[in-house]
Amino acid sequence: MPAPAPHKNHKVLGRLSLPERTFVADALRTETVGGVLLLAAAIAALIWANTPIRESYESVRDFHVGPAALGLDLSIEHWAADGLLAVFFFVAGIELKREMVAGDLKDPRAAALPVVAALCGMAVPALVYTLVSVTGGGSLAGWAVPTATDIAFALAVLAVIGTSLPSALRAFLLTLAVVDDLFAILIIAVFFTENLNFAALGGAAVGLAVFWLLLHRGVRGWYVYVPLALVIWGLMYNSGVHATIAGVAMGLMLRCTTRKDEGEQRSPGERIEHLVRPLSAGLAVPLFALFSAGVAVSGGALGEVFTRPETLGVVLGLVVGKAVGIFGGTWLTARFTRASLSDDLAWPDVFAVSSLAGIGFTVSLLIGELAFDGDQALTDEVKAAVLMGSLIAAVLSGVLLKIRNAKYRRLCEDEERDEDLDGIPDIYEQDNPAYHLRMAEIHERKAAEHRRLAEVTGGASEGNDGPA
Repeated sequence: MPAPAPHKNHKVLGRLSLPERTFVADALRTETVGGVLLLAAAIAALIWANTPIRESYESVRDFHVGPAALGLDLSIEHWAADGLLAVFFFVAGIELKREMVAGDLKDPRAAALPVVAALCGMAVPALVYTLVSVTGGGSLAGWAVPTATDIAFALAVLAVIGTSLPSALRAFLLTLAVVDDLFAILIIAVFFTENLNFAALGGAAVGLAVFWLLLHRGVRGWYVYVPLALVIWGLMYNSGVHATIAGVAMGLMLRCTTRKDEGEQRSPGERIEHLVRPLSAGLAVPLFALFSAGVAVSGGALGEVFTRPETLGVVLGLVVGKAVGIFGGTWLTARFTRASLSDDLAWPDVFAVSSLAGIGFTVSLLIGELAFDGDQALTDEVKAAVLMGSLIAAVLSGVLLKIRNAKYRRLCEDEERDEDLDGIPDIYEQDNPAYHLRMAEIHERKAAEHRRLAEVTGGASEGNDGPA
């Protein structure tokens, strides 16, 4: 009787394929720039809201504009949260679709890691918030506030501290954030939808069906899709479902696979994401931060963050819950799938990235506004807690990552080295016999040049030392 085949061991957070590495690098480059703008907008909002010109901030934020007849007479703050963030979630929808059809989420076994890590990274912060609130007699309405991760802000922190994080860890963080966004969207749709207007919801559904049909028929032209998208967004807003859901739905409808028989170099989803992502990262999200992060911060207010159960639950959920949840989910996945961590990394690296995911800025602020709608004082306190929790998570992860920065720098240098100058990093060619032949030729050529140089130098020395 033959022995049973051993379970094939696979690596957790192993090296990416070259195409996936290139895609991740391009995506993260834009996210990093957007994160720096987001950070600048948040700082500007805090300065504006804590200076003698605070009244001007409130006047601009609360100024109403829009057609009242269409139910869209909204404040600037609401336009930023419901309108501009729809662009952000549209890009998130495209990212999710790409991950499902061409990325890490396509393979169920590979998808298990980020999905389980993201679920644990949302469940544990919600549990931490609930325990703190129940113990302190606070409101449970904010349980979802610490469940979100802000990938742009997290990458901005990486850019500031200059950590050369390996591409595998960056890809894990990006995929984790995409899955995190999906569940955050579901939370918003399920738990923060009240008083449904079924006529408007039906109209939005019809609009989405038309949107899909036009895409399926290959109709092109921004002048067709942009007006239709605005109509769908307006109907979704008036339906009672959060308007950002419209952005996600349209993003998920885009095709993210290429048709090689038609000579496509990039899918429609990739082309549109390339066009819209700068608008999302460079305008939509920073403006949302500008009009959402402006809370009055004083010594007394910061003290209340650590004494009120709702705000303390948010801080502990982001700082402790996120790190423990994501790290625990990753370890459990590796444990029960008989996987081992990549040889280049250690479990402290995973914990450092898990703590970085505790930066829950954009979506956490949005959920905080939804959870405590009608109580402006508590909303502002929860926003201050989100800012404080995100700051603590950023500092903690920055210190942890800085400790290993020398190791990360060596890994990045190995990933970038291209001694044969063929445009492909050497680390991706080590199993190719042709690569070793080229390298042997290069080394022989360099050795010959060194010998010639030594001969010339030696001959010149002998000539100089001889008699005149």
